[in-house]
Amino acid sequence: MINSLISELVGIKYPIFQGGMAWISDANLAAAVSEAGGLGIIAAGNAPGEHVRGQIRRARELTDKPFGVNVMLMSPYAGEVAEVVAEERVPVVTTGAGLPTAHMKRWLEAGVKVIPVVPSTGIARLVERAGAAAVIAEGSESGGHVGDLTTMALVPQVVDAVKIPVIAAGGIGDGRGVAAVLMLGAVGVQVGTRFLVARECGIHQNYKDKIIKARDIDTIVTGRRLGHPVRALKTPFTREFYSKEYDSSVSNEELEAFGVGSLRLAAHEGDEKRGSFLAGQVAGMIKREQSAREIVEEMMAETEEMLRGASKWVK
Repeated sequence: MINSLISELVGIKYPIFQGGMAWISDANLAAAVSEAGGLGIIAAGNAPGEHVRGQIRRARELTDKPFGVNVMLMSPYAGEVAEVVAEERVPVVTTGAGLPTAHMKRWLEAGVKVIPVVPSTGIARLVERAGAAAVIAEGSESGGHVGDLTTMALVPQVVDAVKIPVIAAGGIGDGRGVAAVLMLGAVGVQVGTRFLVARECGIHQNYKDKIIKARDIDTIVTGRRLGHPVRALKTPFTREFYSKEYDSSVSNEELEAFGVGSLRLAAHEGDEKRGSFLAGQVAGMIKREQSAREIVEEMMAETEEMLRGASKWVK
C-alpha cells in the first residue's frame, strides 16, 4: 500500500482527489469517491450558498469519510459559498479560477484545510504564505479551465518552490500517471475526466458515451481571447466557439454570451450540438463505465505495480 503525506493530512486511504467539476461533481459522486478511500469533492460552480449547503449535508448523510468542496472564485456566489464552507466546517476546500486569499483567514479559523489549484510557482508561493495546507499543481492537459504549463513541466517546479505538499492534476487517468507524478515529487493526484464515467456520476449518458468514444486528438481549447481558456471535447459548439474567437467582427460580449449555459446543456441534457463537454486529454484512454470504487482501487493497484517494477531501470 502506498503511504502518502496527503493521505495522512486529510484522513483518506488513497492519495486520490476527485476533481471539483461544475454541474457534475455533486454529493452523490463525492460521497462515492470518499467511501472508496479517496477524497470526493463537491463542486460549487455558479450555485448559490444554500444549494451548496444542501449538497454538503447530503454528502454527510451518504458518508462519514472526509470530503471537500471546490469553490470557483469567479462565481458571483463565491463569497456566500465561502461562508457556507466555514459554517459547515467542511474538512477540505479546494479553489479554482482565482486567488482564494480573501477567504482563507475565515476558512483557517473554522479549521478547514485549504488546498488551492495553482497554475504557476508564483501563485503556489502566494497561497503557501497565506496558510494553504497543500496545493494542486494542475497542468494544461486537464479538462475545464486550464493554464499554460503542462503537468510534466509544472509539478516539479512547484515542488521545488514550496514546502507544503503538492498534488498533481492534469493528464492523469490511470496508475501510470499516478506513478509518474509521484516520481516528479507530488504526494497525490487529482483526477477529473476519469470520474465522468463513474456510475455514481449523474451526467447525461451522452456525455459519458462521448468520453468513452473519444480519441487522443478529440479535445480543443477555447476562450484564450477572453482570458479564461477551457478544454473540452470537439463538438459543433466548441468548433463554432473557436471560429468566433478568431473572428474580429464578434465582440467579447457576444462571445461570452454564446457560451452561457453550454456546460449545463452537456451535463444535464446531453445536447450534442449546443453543449460544452469538458474533458481532459486523457479522455482517449477511458473505455468503460465503472463504479467510483473500481476506479480508485484499479488506479492504486496499477500504481503499486508500476512502482514495484521501477527497479528494472536501475542496475
